[in-house]
Amino acid sequence: MRLVATLLVLLWLAGCNAERDDAVTDEPAGFAGLGAEAEGFAQAQPGTLLRFPEDHGPHPDYRIEWWYLTANLEDERGEPVGLQWTLFRQGLTAPDERPEPSPWAADQLWMAHMAVSRGESHWVAERFARSHSARDDGQAGARAQPFQAWLDDWQLVSRIEDPGADTFAELALSAHQADDRGGFGYDLALTAEGPLVLHGESGFSQKSADGQGSMYYSQPFWRIGGEVTLDGETRQVSGRGWLDREWSSQLLGPEQEGWDWFSLHLESGHKLMAFQLRGGGEGGGDYRAGTWIAPDGEPTALGPDEIDMTPHETRRVAGRDVPTRWRLEVPPAGLDLIVEAPHAERWMATSVPYWEGEVIAFDAENGEVLGEGYLEMTGY
Repeated sequence: MRLVATLLVLLWLAGCNAERDDAVTDEPAGFAGLGAEAEGFAQAQPGTLLRFPEDHGPHPDYRIEWWYLTANLEDERGEPVGLQWTLFRQGLTAPDERPEPSPWAADQLWMAHMAVSRGESHWVAERFARSHSARDDGQAGARAQPFQAWLDDWQLVSRIEDPGADTFAELALSAHQADDRGGFGYDLALTAEGPLVLHGESGFSQKSADGQGSMYYSQPFWRIGGEVTLDGETRQVSGRGWLDREWSSQLLGPEQEGWDWFSLHLESGHKLMAFQLRGGGEGGGDYRAGTWIAPDGEPTALGPDEIDMTPHETRRVAGRDVPTRWRLEVPPAGLDLIVEAPHAERWMATSVPYWEGEVIAFDAENGEVLGEGYLEMTGY
């Protein structure tokens, strides 16, 4: 089944490329095709009311979606451990073109990534599956209540049995991958210690000056504990995590070639999400936005003129020059930070490659450590 799904992914990508080549050879479509037109799919737009628990589940009328967890952990020896788990959904056909459910019909593709980092080492795995939007019992999928998101035995599921309770508030994450060194993976318990946070305009996150965007909320208050296995050795870990939920049909403008995205847990109890899309801003510049989150979870949306990101140092990673040290300024929050990746080898050599890894935030003036988090960079 996984081989079939992989072939479907390759055929779909080839078909998309062929369609673009046959239409307008030089037509830009943004990073990984996320700026391509999505005729027939629902569009993310301001004024869309988010509803819970329904929005923890899938949105098959939209073309793209993900459940995205990163975590800054520490093992029993005091050594930092970074962790990522992501489930991506891709709609193959618009809602009014879907085939009838059958064992051979699929209108959704699923891709899952897992990664664990410790020191200079970085373990990565990827899986694929397919499903039909009318069913939620396949090889991969998601459901809202009780919450569950899975691909094979990689799964993020509720630990709350009461169907009347908020089953998204306590989750269990399990994912393991065999290899010739003893395997790697994790079994973790997640407990929310704060509220969900809606980004942008009540959950609509604008991504370019011309209005492209996504529906976007986060749970940035996870307290995490459990076990991580690396090369067959299992250690106890604990720390904090950040889970993003995002769905759209045309996430980017066609000229946007990638992004730089930060999620930071600050020692003050505040949290920061900030991103820039390279291209798509006023006058052809970059488009920036973010959210300043108070310790009680109250969000303040940050506009393009309230964030400044400047790369200060690049490292050679996987044959690419990747910025791993940044100056990040947010004047409304009184922040002037240096954000640095202590280890550059965090390249995700997956079907769509990108950089994803742990970072430390320092006060730009005196060098004091102010927090930690994750940085994602695409299009390099």
